[in-house]
Amino acid sequence: MQNALNPRILQPGDMDPHWRWDKHLPAWGHSSVDFERRVDHDRLRRYRLSRAKDALAQSGCGSLLMFDVNNIRYVSGTKIGEWERDKLCRFCLLTGDEEPYVWDFGSAAMHHKEYCDWLDPDKCLAGVTGMRGTIPPSFGLMKKYAEEIAALIRKAGMADMPVGVDYAETAMFFALQEAGLNVVDGQQVMLGAREIKNWDEIQLLTQAASMVDGVYHMIWQELRPGIRENDIVAMSNKMLYEMGSDDVEAINAIAGERCNPHPHNFTDRYFRPGDQAFFDILQSYQGYRTCYYRTFNIGRATPAQHDAYVKCREWLDASIELIKPGVTTDTVAKVWPTAESLGFPNELAAFGLQFGHGLGLALHERPIISRAVSLEHPMEIETGMVFALETYCPAADGYSAARIEEEVVVTDTGCEVISLFPAEDLPISHRY
Repeated sequence: MQNALNPRILQPGDMDPHWRWDKHLPAWGHSSVDFERRVDHDRLRRYRLSRAKDALAQSGCGSLLMFDVNNIRYVSGTKIGEWERDKLCRFCLLTGDEEPYVWDFGSAAMHHKEYCDWLDPDKCLAGVTGMRGTIPPSFGLMKKYAEEIAALIRKAGMADMPVGVDYAETAMFFALQEAGLNVVDGQQVMLGAREIKNWDEIQLLTQAASMVDGVYHMIWQELRPGIRENDIVAMSNKMLYEMGSDDVEAINAIAGERCNPHPHNFTDRYFRPGDQAFFDILQSYQGYRTCYYRTFNIGRATPAQHDAYVKCREWLDASIELIKPGVTTDTVAKVWPTAESLGFPNELAAFGLQFGHGLGLALHERPIISRAVSLEHPMEIETGMVFALETYCPAADGYSAARIEEEVVVTDTGCEVISLFPAEDLPISHRY
């Protein structure tokens, strides 16, 4: 499938002579060494920029203006810390086949000039617009930068073509239109570019998953009465940052009667004997993210809890079995139970419980797999996609539940699971 939202010019192996599906995916460690070929960051940056340029060329737009920090990093290879994620304080312009412009937060622009030698230093600029409205539009910064952006687009000969914008403050959209730009949805273009990962992205995603493997071993050892959900969250955060994580986005820790319905959070509840408990670890290594659930029982498990886990695992395995190039997402979603069979009024009410989603620089990329959207709007699964598959099964006792998730890399012939903490059977910690 090739269209404006789904570019297919560069494939994962096009920029990597070492693309090999006949070997196990490596988790290399954090260091660069001279005796093994590990992540090639120059190749990674070239691949990502080329994918974005190809997506732009096929989109009908002449330029892409990006405020989404994941898109900025994908195109420019710049990142200034997780604090920027919700600030709308940086922006990046890709026009035609030119190299990107990056407007950054004050002195960060000077840092890029000195240390980001893959960028044109004359295109590393200081700038800020509204910072989520804290700088009011009446101060004139939005007008100033909208006019500057419009002038650069005219200089590149793209003034007569639409400008794709991923997202921005409402007042910035108005300022861009007042500067004479035809603003359209650019997020779809960028998400299409980011669907297919190259070898370096896949290695980083595998490394990120290997870190979570270790955290789950720690959780399995620590789960016992007298420990709280937030204690596990604290220990996991500490361990992940010590292992090299650059952002622990969130950790769900959910036990006992809190398992059903799934609240997607954590509290200060103590774990108790016989609790079923599940966790989700969302963190990133060099920007590449994990979404990785595991379920445990503390001390013992009831037949109802075992049954829920077995069903949850069966649904997950059935979907993993289908993953290979050419399969469409509706085929995968159909093997999962309906929302109504789990006691929900419709699929949107159960959205995210039986779920698949791409992983990359963002937690949710393409493809999205869900009965709520995939049955009527299927996508084709392709080599080089990386995504998580997660299933949920409430127990017959009315309050326990099982939740399991695996991360998969789509290979030429099927898929490889990169989330490796054992989950074939229900793990029980400190068995009584």
